[in-house]
Amino acid sequence: MAIVLDGIVFGLQLSLLAVGLTLIYGLGGVLNLAHGQFAAVAAIIGAVLVGRGHAPLVAVTLAVLAAGLLALFIDRTLMRPVYKLTGEARVLLSLLLTLGAAFLIDGLLIYYHPSTALNLSVPRLGLDLFGVRMRGSSIAASLVAIVVLVGLMLFLRYARFGKAIRSIIQDEVGAQLCGINPGRVRTVVFVLSGLLAGLVAATQAMISSVGSTDGLNFTILALIVTVVGGLGRVSGALVAGLLLGIVYTLASFHIGAFVTFVILLLAAIATILVRPSGILGKVS
Repeated sequence: MAIVLDGIVFGLQLSLLAVGLTLIYGLGGVLNLAHGQFAAVAAIIGAVLVGRGHAPLVAVTLAVLAAGLLALFIDRTLMRPVYKLTGEARVLLSLLLTLGAAFLIDGLLIYYHPSTALNLSVPRLGLDLFGVRMRGSSIAASLVAIVVLVGLMLFLRYARFGKAIRSIIQDEVGAQLCGINPGRVRTVVFVLSGLLAGLVAATQAMISSVGSTDGLNFTILALIVTVVGGLGRVSGALVAGLLLGIVYTLASFHIGAFVTFVILLLAAIATILVRPSGILGKVS
């Protein structure tokens, strides 16, 4: 039972990480392969600030904002020629450009901060759940993820800007005819994805260290969750994140981390073959 609870905690982090990726694809038809690097950048900035004596809350807040600014920079530079294309050409160019950005960011982080990692201490409070003692850090990370995910789903459902996002995902031409600017909405969501990735770095640092080499793993996991949950669907990312989080934790405990990645990739392949639109079907 303890392993399953750990899987749920990890799955919530995966869901939070994948939400930004799935919204970007749903809005712009692009895949951001530098998504995990946003989290890595936030982790390193947070670790450096904490090391210089800043309060952890201040350091994490600035680190998350820095991840959002990095996302804004990439959207305003690399993504501009991408959005001018359509269809498969847009997807392909986004893959190539963001992959290059991911390699560049990884190289800079590893060169300047090879051994720097973010660790956030949480008061040692616990909670007995189903006879299992959960750590205060796991509870805090889960609560943050749940609040943000529920808040985001409510925002998309009821807020005016959230409805604009959903309308573009469903029908971009129709949304334009209604006076919605897809370019402006894409930029806001791209920045939001960076903020969410930075927040994942902070919540994950409550449980384990997050360093300069974790960006690629974050991206791979986010892509798998996005594919399984359905591109452009937040609820799908939540369900897929929880399921794959449990699978990842159980497989890692019994088999090993390397084989676990293979299992997750097989799950993504099976989903594409059986349900190409994801486990929850089409966006609604």
